[in-house]
Amino acid sequence: MKKILSILLILTAMSTSISAQSLSTRQKHLATIAALEAQGDLVRLDKAVREALDNNITVNEIKEAFSQLYAYTGFPRSLNALGVLNKVLEDGNKKWSEGKPWVRPEIWNNAQKALQQGTEIQTRLSGRSFNYDFCPQNDYYLKSHLFGDIFAGNQLTPADREIVTVAALSALEGVEPQLAAHKAGAVNMGNSQKVVDELCEFLSKNGLSQCDAASDACAGAWPQGNPNDAYAQYFTGNSYLAPIQPKNLANGEKTIQGYSNVTFEPGCRNNWHVHHGLHQILICVSGEGIYQEWGKSAIHLKAGDIIDIPEGVKHWHGAKKNSWFQHLTAHVHVSGEESNEWLEPVTDTQYNNANE
Repeated sequence: MKKILSILLILTAMSTSISAQSLSTRQKHLATIAALEAQGDLVRLDKAVREALDNNITVNEIKEAFSQLYAYTGFPRSLNALGVLNKVLEDGNKKWSEGKPWVRPEIWNNAQKALQQGTEIQTRLSGRSFNYDFCPQNDYYLKSHLFGDIFAGNQLTPADREIVTVAALSALEGVEPQLAAHKAGAVNMGNSQKVVDELCEFLSKNGLSQCDAASDACAGAWPQGNPNDAYAQYFTGNSYLAPIQPKNLANGEKTIQGYSNVTFEPGCRNNWHVHHGLHQILICVSGEGIYQEWGKSAIHLKAGDIIDIPEGVKHWHGAKKNSWFQHLTAHVHVSGEESNEWLEPVTDTQYNNANE
């Protein structure tokens, strides 16, 4: 009886330890390089690879991550990413760790063993037996090659591999079913649910996810700026403000038409408000948003859309529930004194109806 109790206590402690895990610095670096490999953003990948190496991710671990990803993102992106790594190593004046030596997996010499081992890993990852009878070729490739040959590498743990995979799939559009499956699989392979949730949040906030347009709104051509603290009381959710200075003007020179870029996190919107003495122009540059005038239907917005808000019109604007959103703002003087009249917040009911 004492032996059984001891085992139960150990299992409970292990479960508590796993559930308490948080996304580590190591996992953030692996996720970042995987997402940028999937996006094909070689400029940002160069910087991310250097930062990963500076933070003790080994050369061989990065090689393994990029090699694995050919199965998810294709050979061109995998080879381009490996090319970036090779260039970084040739350019670098630092001595980064190669890590433990790469060893050729033994099962590469035994196709039957690779199929058996891959089937076991896929079953563990999926939480059930998986048979793709509709296309036996792909069923074999998945079991024998991806989860057999590739997962047999000695550089990354199964938990690491799923961090890499979830990050890469998050960076791609149109792969929602596979992403959902690998989010669950990441937990089955040894990551806590907390780690997976924090991973998705990290990818979103750092412009690495295509799931909520964050890659456009946080890391695209338009600056995100700083937290919009001066106007935070008039917003539901977090927004960011970046004044834009015309490139041909020196510091201190004023432009005839000022512009700012406003970034809204998913679900963020400003209060109902009215502009006096001016027209406001919104030029949408990334993500998906909403504009609504009092008493009228909401208008859904995407990059390239423009809104002209007449003086004295009660309105609000912000991001959709599941998308970041950015727009430029410009103000055109009409007459008299210019001012903003901030009114009541947009209620959850009003906002939810506007999202439909």
